[in-house]
Amino acid sequence: MSDDKLLTMSLIRQLVCVVCLTAGAVAGTAVPPNIVLITVDTTRADRMGFLGSQRGLTPNLDALARHSVVFTRAYSQAPFTAPSHATILTGTYPQFHQVEDFQVPLANDLPYAPAILKAHGYHTAAFVGSIVLDPTQGLAIGLDRGFDTYDAGFHLALPGEDHYSSTDRRGGVVVAHALAWLIKRPPGPFFIWVHLYDPHFPYEPLEPFKSRYESAPYDGEIAYSDSALGKLLNYLRAHGLFENSVIAVMSDHGESLGDHGEEFHGFFLYDATIHVPLLVKLPGDRFAGKRIENQVGLVDVLPTILELMGIAVPLEVQGESLLGMMTKPKPTPAASGEAAPASSPSRPQYSETEYGVRAYGWSGVRSLRTDKYLFIEAPRRELYDLASDPKAEHDVSATSKAVADTLQSQLDAFRRKTTNAGEAASSIIDPEAQEKLAALGYTAASTESAATAAMGMGADPKDKIEVGNMMGEANYLLEVTRLDEAVLLLQKVIAKEPNMWIAYAKLGAAEANLGNIPETLKARRKAVDLMPNSINLHYELGKVLMQAQDYEAALPEFEFVVAKMPESWKTHILLAIAYNRTNRLPQAIGECEKVLAIMPEQYGTNLLLGRVLLRSGDAEAALAKLMKAASLRPGAADPHMSLADAYTKLGRNADAERERSVGKRLAENGPVPGGPE
Repeated sequence: MSDDKLLTMSLIRQLVCVVCLTAGAVAGTAVPPNIVLITVDTTRADRMGFLGSQRGLTPNLDALARHSVVFTRAYSQAPFTAPSHATILTGTYPQFHQVEDFQVPLANDLPYAPAILKAHGYHTAAFVGSIVLDPTQGLAIGLDRGFDTYDAGFHLALPGEDHYSSTDRRGGVVVAHALAWLIKRPPGPFFIWVHLYDPHFPYEPLEPFKSRYESAPYDGEIAYSDSALGKLLNYLRAHGLFENSVIAVMSDHGESLGDHGEEFHGFFLYDATIHVPLLVKLPGDRFAGKRIENQVGLVDVLPTILELMGIAVPLEVQGESLLGMMTKPKPTPAASGEAAPASSPSRPQYSETEYGVRAYGWSGVRSLRTDKYLFIEAPRRELYDLASDPKAEHDVSATSKAVADTLQSQLDAFRRKTTNAGEAASSIIDPEAQEKLAALGYTAASTESAATAAMGMGADPKDKIEVGNMMGEANYLLEVTRLDEAVLLLQKVIAKEPNMWIAYAKLGAAEANLGNIPETLKARRKAVDLMPNSINLHYELGKVLMQAQDYEAALPEFEFVVAKMPESWKTHILLAIAYNRTNRLPQAIGECEKVLAIMPEQYGTNLLLGRVLLRSGDAEAALAKLMKAASLRPGAADPHMSLADAYTKLGRNADAERERSVGKRLAENGPVPGGPE
């Protein structure tokens, strides 16, 4: 973007701020408004009563809509949680913020809502419903920037735990956490982000919604989410916080539910996943009940909030404030040859997805929506005349080639204008984070797949959607540990796609959980053969080789991982164990020392290093590490038994007998909870 254009945009935005004066002027009060941002994951627009649904699912949101400005034609920029939320919170397109997938860090130099608002005196808090938005788990890196409180704290399910107490939370729990913060919040204006995950598959609504919507559990999840949000909205009303708040409600994307052959979301860009609900309640209920039919995008949410607050919009923000639409009785179309402003009904809406690329090596998909047409760029491009075909069921790209060519040119020009010129962000390679994604039913991404399947280079997702659906179902079966069914389904996938590495990786996971080590090894080795540069696949193969006690074969797998990812302390521990088991004692000592240099309190590594030093003949050096391990786990028998061996070698028999006695007593008490790593 040129400096002149940036200066022009800055002057326009400053002028709008002068017109609005301040946040207090917009609200009709001198008190800065509070800001409540609500995102409900995987929610279709056609389930909202305020958007015309007759299903009766959203009475609380419908009531809020009567106090709000409703945008009837709002579109997501991506049908996937990570890129869509990054767009909402940065006001930039996916090709600019580059958070195209989980594990891709949000760059520090991007404009970011909580950081901006915190700098203007707001207390900031986030309450999210899923591990996929947990920065501490390596899946949403950088999303906690600018938040005073980021309430996440998820983990992989332990034995006996379900996903509602580990990898995600019910909406009612998320709201309860948010209310607890509101009750104790410090004085002053606040920005709070509340994210509900319930409508995401699997659809398991609580009662009474489970029984009421037994034949339509997705609808039950929407109704349950609305009920949970009702408690939040009622609290705001009861405590005088509703009147002077900006409340923005939206979905990050929808759910296909079989539309165009897609069961879930991520592959396609039709309205089922891209048309989303969006409403904005202004302080003092200004413009309450106004309905805006113009096309808008989630990229417009941040600049709209900032304009309402009287805060200058950063130059990098690519969305446009929707305040002009709210204040003008009727938008003015752009003159011929001019770019359409945000308030124009002719402003196209851009969306994209790289899910097929990153997960399977298929082609990416991009789209451009105008008032009349939906154009989709794919290996076989598509064009739909929405005026006569609102459900996009009849592709007219072959008979309207000139229109398709024109829209392709417009899409290309738009991407050139909005793509970040800097180096593309790369995923943080983390095998542990990949396990967490798999636990929630997501397919682990592969940068190697993405590199070999740029736009138009891989298979068209339209041709592979049956396989995509089967993989989605297999992920679910793995999540709920219906492992035999998962194995059968994955074998069917492999019969259709014998070179799909991810199918073998998932098959390996299923067989591992079933305890079928030979079958696990076969699947893991095939996955590595198909994707030889994948750190995660080498890591998983190394782990199953350790289970098989083939430590010699495990060594090169873990050596590959640490060469590419030297910060992976868990891999260094596994490598140390493998070196110890293959009598490479100096190498084992070196690996343990690497871990303890950054994690000196790591129990398992202190214990292992003490034992390896003892094996190497240095009983004196072993004592310090074994004593450290004993202090870290006072109830563990193992360090004391190894200390007894060390004292025996040193001829300190009384000390040896004391430690052996302690070890035996602790062993009789049973294993210590959370035993050695």
